[in-house]
Amino acid sequence: MKSLFVSLLALMATATLSAQSITGIYNEAVASYQAKDFKAAAEKFEKVINDGMDSEEAASVVATAKKTLPKCYFMMGGMNFKGNNFEEAVKAFQKSAEVAELYGDLQQMNKANMWQARVYQKQGGDAFNSKDYATAAEIFGKGYKADPDNTNMALNLAMSYCELGKYVEGMEIYEEIAAKTHPKYAEDAAQAKKMIALYTNNQVAKMQAANDFDGMLTMAESMLEKNAQSPIAHNVRMQALTAKKDYAKVIEYGPAAVEAQDNEEDKSYINFLVGAAYNAKEMRDQAIASFQKVTAGPAVESAQKALADLQK
Repeated sequence: MKSLFVSLLALMATATLSAQSITGIYNEAVASYQAKDFKAAAEKFEKVINDGMDSEEAASVVATAKKTLPKCYFMMGGMNFKGNNFEEAVKAFQKSAEVAELYGDLQQMNKANMWQARVYQKQGGDAFNSKDYATAAEIFGKGYKADPDNTNMALNLAMSYCELGKYVEGMEIYEEIAAKTHPKYAEDAAQAKKMIALYTNNQVAKMQAANDFDGMLTMAESMLEKNAQSPIAHNVRMQALTAKKDYAKVIEYGPAAVEAQDNEEDKSYINFLVGAAYNAKEMRDQAIASFQKVTAGPAVESAQKALADLQK
């Protein structure tokens, strides 16, 4: 019995010494952190976590180490970023995000990912400004993956794709920006919509010049699969069907196309195409009704002329 009692005391003493040892390492880690030696602090906090994993006595310092370790890497990332050491900054921010996710600190994870994206944004800026869109797209793509909410960088990524002739890839990014509804994204969302219209019109002009109306339809349908209410996609589909003289489908898709538009000029333009389709099919009353809905934009003059001819 005495031997067993002595063994238990020895075991308890070992556990106590172990906890004291872990606490000592923890204190060293804190000192390193306060001295802004974040690399040394990270190494010591990791040792606290690994050595104290199964120690109930060290549970408190282990928990604090888990919360502080991601911050060590985050601070290392910030220091490298300030020193323009972008490669090491990215590694540090990535490590911060990984460790934060591992230990359930999602706020720190998001913060680290946000700064990782900012590094990529800074890195890709020179290439973008020099119109080296291939390099810019590669770098911005990594940043967008880290933080899709960095809409300023996302706009540059989308433009880089479009300038490279990667229209589909560019539209995917623009559409994601345009779909954001939080007020803080309002300006960038509006810009995305403008760029969608610009690059789509350029793409449509090329297809029209080549009489590639089937290509226009394919493009429109692809866009509508991703966003059934896309104004520009409905517009392109109506233009392609009109060019193909598929008047039945122009009439069929007309109401949905009008409903999808977000301004009176575009609504009027779609109504003009529908009116022209009815007119081509010699459906006079329906044509008149559609032309009368053309109230804004360049299509007004043509609609008025068509009405005059129909009402003679």
